[in-house]
Amino acid sequence: MAGCRATPEFACRENAAGPLNPMLQASNNGQRAKYGCGMKVVCVGGGPAGLYLAISMKLRDPAHDVLVLERNRADDTFGWGVVFSNETLGNLWRNDADSAAAIEQSFQHWDDIDVRFKGHVVRSGGHGFAGIARKRLLHILQERARGLGVRLRFEHEVEDLAAFRDADLIVAADGINSRIRERFAAAFRPSIELRTNKYIWLGTDQPFEAFTFAFEETPQGWIWAHAYRFDAATSTFIVECGETTWRGLGFDRMSTGDSVAACEMLFERHLGGHRLMSNAKHLRGSAWLHFPRVACERWHHDEIVLLGDAAHSAHFSIGSGTKLALEDAIGLADALHGSDDLQAALAAYQQSRQTEVLKLQSAARNSTEWFEAVPRYTGFEPMQFAYALLTRSQRVSHENLRLRDRTWLEGMEQWFAERASGHPVQVAVPPMFTPFRLRGLELVNRVAVSPMAMYSAKEGVAGDFHLVHLGARAQGGAGLVFTEMTCVGPQARITPGCAGMWDEAHVAAWTRIVDFVHAHSEAKICLQLGHAGPKGSTRLGWEGMDEPLESGNWPLIGPSPVPWSPAHQVPRAMTRDDMQDVLAAFVRATGMAERCGFDMVELHCAHGYLLSAFITPLMNRRTDAYGGTLANRLRFPLEVFSAMRAAWPQHRPMSVRISATDWVDGGISGEDSVAIAKAFAAAGADVIDVSAGQTSTRAAPVYGRMFQTPFADRIRNEAGIATMAVGNIFEPDHVNSIIAAGRADICCLARPHLADPYWTLHAAAQLGYDQIAWPLPYLAGRDQLVRNMRRAADLAVAV
Repeated sequence: MAGCRATPEFACRENAAGPLNPMLQASNNGQRAKYGCGMKVVCVGGGPAGLYLAISMKLRDPAHDVLVLERNRADDTFGWGVVFSNETLGNLWRNDADSAAAIEQSFQHWDDIDVRFKGHVVRSGGHGFAGIARKRLLHILQERARGLGVRLRFEHEVEDLAAFRDADLIVAADGINSRIRERFAAAFRPSIELRTNKYIWLGTDQPFEAFTFAFEETPQGWIWAHAYRFDAATSTFIVECGETTWRGLGFDRMSTGDSVAACEMLFERHLGGHRLMSNAKHLRGSAWLHFPRVACERWHHDEIVLLGDAAHSAHFSIGSGTKLALEDAIGLADALHGSDDLQAALAAYQQSRQTEVLKLQSAARNSTEWFEAVPRYTGFEPMQFAYALLTRSQRVSHENLRLRDRTWLEGMEQWFAERASGHPVQVAVPPMFTPFRLRGLELVNRVAVSPMAMYSAKEGVAGDFHLVHLGARAQGGAGLVFTEMTCVGPQARITPGCAGMWDEAHVAAWTRIVDFVHAHSEAKICLQLGHAGPKGSTRLGWEGMDEPLESGNWPLIGPSPVPWSPAHQVPRAMTRDDMQDVLAAFVRATGMAERCGFDMVELHCAHGYLLSAFITPLMNRRTDAYGGTLANRLRFPLEVFSAMRAAWPQHRPMSVRISATDWVDGGISGEDSVAIAKAFAAAGADVIDVSAGQTSTRAAPVYGRMFQTPFADRIRNEAGIATMAVGNIFEPDHVNSIIAAGRADICCLARPHLADPYWTLHAAAQLGYDQIAWPLPYLAGRDQLVRNMRRAADLAVAV
């Protein structure tokens, strides 16, 4: 278990014979069920979590006997400052106004965040945070606890929980390296993941006016500081960097004192002559640490319950560890006083807190990974770098920044629009409505209608349905409209209802659609070409997704005789003649696409279809030059793409859709996806359409808002090629945040466009952007929509 340390001196016994308190069940069923005569509670750990739980219990019932045990002295503290948001403070006021008032009186408030990067300072406001010295916070909570009758015992090392057999509840509030959690790991089932960056927690007598992120480039790499004031004369100063930089700067060979001195030199211009300080004497070895992300499947075992960092941790870059601890304490106290049964109460506590914790841990993971990838973004200009930093966790979005600091955000929007258009811009433009150029093609905005299989073609011919479907979405304002995967031969289809491009009838049908899009909208249209390979010969989507046809099957081919599922045909392993036939089919379809007037062509190399099956090792078991290494597995897809590129006009762009991960151990990884993108870019691809998964029935995707965007981000900023993001992007806020942060260049939306063909026009009206073209016959509808939205906004303000 990564990050755990054996502690043989902690001699807790296993609970194989039952709970530490043999009377626990009787207590739950009898006189103490409603805690009428008070519970006996032992809190192991006298940090904010344990103290605030003790306070919260006594507030709810003064009859509780609460003992807090702390291994350190009352005045010891090993942090510097603690950050609170306005939301957290509100929760404290509702729970205990007395301690909240004392805490608030000790706050240092700030609204601004400064990002210092490449000699520039980018400042945004409205962030509403406050800091307090950790020692001052502990003193306030200690005093409040004593006043309520809590017993506090310091310099007390808990070595045997058996000493507390008579306790109704033992609270493990012993921190991120909890010994109790470790001792009962089989019950709590913790997962502890050490993050890759190194950090050291320091203080300084430089009183920073704003929450400050200061980045410095050294010959060994980038290093940065997170700094914020927590009293009139002192600030926290956390220094962080990647391990390669850390070793390159020699920190692995330095004492703590030498590390502090080196950091003072590195951040000299930000410290203004002030010193850095360490209070890490309690640490064994180096004061430099790897942050451990802690998550537990269970938070309670018999009469033991985990609280705060013992149960979960959130990276310091989002400043929520103390928030979670205090709110855990409130949640646990509430649960204990809302149930007759202790075990039911502890289960309710975990259930009530787990969702909030998971949300914050998800945000913390996003933030952590952003800082671990800082070198990826150092090519950005300071304004975009600051925006990317501010939105890194996805808790702060584009419109949330507008609420915090409208002036700053509109300045950023104007800056971005000028970079996108290449000329001065007088007004702010939402990033999603800025133009984007690919070779000789200019898109009027960054919204794309993602490829979506409609299963509505007859013998591969796109009919009236496709005309209305694609035509409506082009009129709906999107800058780019994709066809569904259009198959290059009858046996290349996924289903009998898939569209094709192998016959003159197909050319005529697609020409009709392309002409309509060009005549009645500003949208450009892209033909996505593909071959189903091992996933072919299946039913229409609504008859059974990826399920084989009951009759009328056609033979399948693939890189290897590996079926998509046990129910599917075993594909025939392709010969070199088969490869040449498939390549010729793609080239023929590309020539047909030019005749139809398509603006762009995309090659489908994702989702387990034929070319994707060559790329993933899960389906490619070949031992010749087209199997084995990633370079070999890419060989045939690159041959196809290169032949298409040669047949396609040079002034028109081409894209490639890839699965950036298989979501399966041993499959394609994020690192592989960068190499794949680089290979296609070298062959002439202009943009990578970044999807993920659907390459194996064993895939275990991690879903969520914008869940595939991190892959587009990594490819764009490591491979140096434009990307399209796709996957649970459904709000204008999502699109603006992704584009402005440089995470992708275009956003592809699928399901939102199924529900609303005019999604982009509606987004423009919602954002108050009136420089988007509506179909002329629909202008009256636009005017009414804008009026109604303004009226709704005015009513919301009035309320």
